[in-house]
Amino acid sequence: MPERLSNGVCSLHPGVDRLTHSVFIHFDKNGAVKRARFARSVIRSAHRLTYKQAYAILKSAPGDQLSKRLHVAWELASLLRRKRFEHGSLDLDFPDVKVWLDEGGKPVRLERVENDESHQLIEEFMLAANEAVARELKNRAVPTIYRVHEDPDPDKLAEYREFVLSFNYKVGDLTNRGEIQRLLASIRGKPEEQALKIGLLKSLKRARYFSQPLGHYGLAKPNYLHFTSPIRRYADLIVHRALAQHDGKRGPRIDMSQVASIAEHISTTERIAADAEIESVRMKKLEFFQRQLDERNPQIFRAAIVDVRNYGLAVELPDALITGLVHVSSLADDFYLFEPARRQLIGRRSRKRFSIGDEVRVFVVRVDAFKRQVDFAIASEAPMKTGRGKGQPRNTSDVGRNRR
Repeated sequence: MPERLSNGVCSLHPGVDRLTHSVFIHFDKNGAVKRARFARSVIRSAHRLTYKQAYAILKSAPGDQLSKRLHVAWELASLLRRKRFEHGSLDLDFPDVKVWLDEGGKPVRLERVENDESHQLIEEFMLAANEAVARELKNRAVPTIYRVHEDPDPDKLAEYREFVLSFNYKVGDLTNRGEIQRLLASIRGKPEEQALKIGLLKSLKRARYFSQPLGHYGLAKPNYLHFTSPIRRYADLIVHRALAQHDGKRGPRIDMSQVASIAEHISTTERIAADAEIESVRMKKLEFFQRQLDERNPQIFRAAIVDVRNYGLAVELPDALITGLVHVSSLADDFYLFEPARRQLIGRRSRKRFSIGDEVRVFVVRVDAFKRQVDFAIASEAPMKTGRGKGQPRNTSDVGRNRR
């Protein structure tokens, strides 16, 4: 949308009236929906908070009226979140990395953004609104666009299970949703968490838009759509028009043939846009590391070893969310031999070992923007053991095959 609309008349500003389409949901004390109402409304925002500001308020004792209301909102959101996972929703949230640019568009800093309580509060209320609208339009048989995530292919899950076993985790039949939830809980906070979550995502089907409510596997919801972001997603705008049609208001009439065609088209454009966003962020990260090389002052990063091969160590930087290679030739303090049964590099003289799950400190030594690759070197003489006891794989030809 033009900025005059997206940041102007369609954007909330404190103390300014804005026309909205609101969902009013009444919950009981257990977080169950008692009733929902939909109405054209006028909203006047009282405050505009950043996520950091909201998080700071939630982490402090309730004081003024704003703080008290935010704490009450989180009390409900945390209840909804707990119930959602109890009903089978999968915790596939990832931290994000924001690339800060200077006035010339050059990357100057990487900032890790956690999915903390301030983000989770907004997420739960958006999910509740999306589900309520989906349920209403389905019950009224109003043509609209649903967000669907179909059940995964059992063969893909079986293949992923072999990948998980290579990290020495005990895991059962992953066609059982509860088994996936137990796995996600067991890897939380571990060095290999992101690698295993990415592997799981690649074994699941991709969410898409469709003209029928086929359900959402990841969220464990039978009816779901996108309603809350009509400024940035066309699917949400179609849903708003469907609600207006349902309310008997004037607006474009939508028939099922149009809905099916639009759903297919925006599913395609969404994939293209998502891939472009991922690629652009990765390119800026590579540019950030290249600038460090050019300035001859590379920053030292925490890293976790997520794979070990005869040619080196695959390391993941949690503060940059990027994976690179520490080539065995850069381990100059000893001659390292690959132990395939344990997936370790072992120093022939020192017997020093590098294993999956070890934490190390690294700095950048090479960037290949064309191949989208970055190489690192170890900054410390020995790996920092995590002490978590998991993560060392057994011998299998399937290690790493689902990384991409």
